Amino acid sequence: MTTEMQIDSYLTALRLHLGPLTIAEREEIVREISAHVRDSAEESGGSIEAILARLGPAEELAGQYRAGLLISRASRSFSPLVLLRATFRLATKGFFGVLVFFLGVFGYLMGGGMVLVALVKPIMPVNTGMWFENGRLVSSGILFPPPASPAQEVLGLWLIPLALVAGSLTLLFTTFAIRLSLRLSRQWQSRL
Repeated sequence: MTTEMQIDSYLTALRLHLGPLTIAEREEIVREISAHVRDSAEESGGSIEAILARLGPAEELAGQYRAGLLISRASRSFSPLVLLRATFRLATKGFFGVLVFFLGVFGYLMGGGMVLVALVKPIMPVNTGMWFENGRLVSSGILFPPPASPAQEVLGLWLIPLALVAGSLTLLFTTFAIRLSLRLSRQWQSRL
């Protein structure tokens, strides 16, 4: 097999494993790797097999590019699904990623829960809220019946705007925290 055939075979396998990317992104990556392989062969005079072995299997290299592009896109996105998908991918790389993923899930669940409480309160005011009796919390949340004893509801209808604001701020903070974490991870990856 000639050197040109080896390079073409590797680039074809790389292009195949870059499937989910756009055609323009795939072709840009293939051109970049092709130029790198050819330049390395000219500079070092080494064998193509050694250069391709240093790059690793085409499937692994494509996976690294896909993960990098996903994290890059997510660091500019506001979609919780895109952000959580990118943090899940980051979680496969180490403890920092696992921490960001679980904090993101927790933040989105807490923020979404607060917004849900605000939306359900006008529909089911008796079953949504917080009740205190003798200075201690007796019941709270959605769909919990109020206590039978003489307890006092805290906040009443004020729960709606407070839960909306707190939930929205929690969702927004979680989004910006994930985006910042993804940017930091990209910077750390580029330094390594």
